Amino acid sequence: MIQHEFAEVNGVKLHYAFEGKGKLIIFLHGFPEYWDMWKAQLNEFGKDHLAVAPDMRGYNLSSAPQDPKQYRQKILAEDIRQLAEHFGQKKFTLVAHDWGGGVAWTFAILFPQYLEKLVIINSPHPATMERELRNNPAQRKASSYMLFFRSPEAENKLSENNYSLLLNLAFGDLIKSGVLKEDDVKGYIKAWSQPGALTGGLNYYRATNVEALENLEEALKKPSIGELIPKINVPTLVIWGEKDTALLTGCLDGLEQYVPHVLIKRVPDASHWIVREKPELVNKYMREFIGRG
Repeated sequence: MIQHEFAEVNGVKLHYAFEGKGKLIIFLHGFPEYWDMWKAQLNEFGKDHLAVAPDMRGYNLSSAPQDPKQYRQKILAEDIRQLAEHFGQKKFTLVAHDWGGGVAWTFAILFPQYLEKLVIINSPHPATMERELRNNPAQRKASSYMLFFRSPEAENKLSENNYSLLLNLAFGDLIKSGVLKEDDVKGYIKAWSQPGALTGGLNYYRATNVEALENLEEALKKPSIGELIPKINVPTLVIWGEKDTALLTGCLDGLEQYVPHVLIKRVPDASHWIVREKPELVNKYMREFIGRG
């Protein structure tokens, strides 16, 4: 049975869903998801772990500061460090998708001593993402939606007509194919309608540096992130739906340079939303990697 609680961490209140007991495994969602995307993983890994899926800062039932500066990656990573401490566990497995993956990469750079294993799903390492935005016109085009999400009018346009634009942009194909049911859509609309929640989610985009999209010439003059950050030596599994139209497979090229102990599982017939499309396959790859709790 999935249960729900709140934790006070890092100056905010985080809502989280959880199942089971034992060694801690934390699941981080991205935009425009919330804890619910991990139901199949909570059910599976709750059999032999304490499986926890928070609503990230800014989403659904968690606190949603309105200042974009409160969504910088170091602050978000500290949220997760304190959440782990809340459960009294200093070593755990971290699983993350999309913007949750961005936070997880940052966490692994800042707090590697906390991690037993790292699982990343369709979320690029900051160094490979920066490289692709600088050097790959296809990735720049695929990422251009970020400029709209950073704009002042994004909330109004995305929430019009009961969030029809956001539903279509994010989940149009999943709704047409029947992967998302009517109850799933209602759940999203309810989560997005929480006070401040849509702005909170968009603030992840507003808090990040997208200079390569806004001024490529200036971005190319600066040192690359890969030259400035340490390697991640935590055992890492990357699962990637290759039909992702926002994050192209070039983001995987050369990943071993920054994450020496990485195992990459490519899934040619899955999209960015592979956790929704193929929950059993995601669980299988994770089980093989993590083992029993």
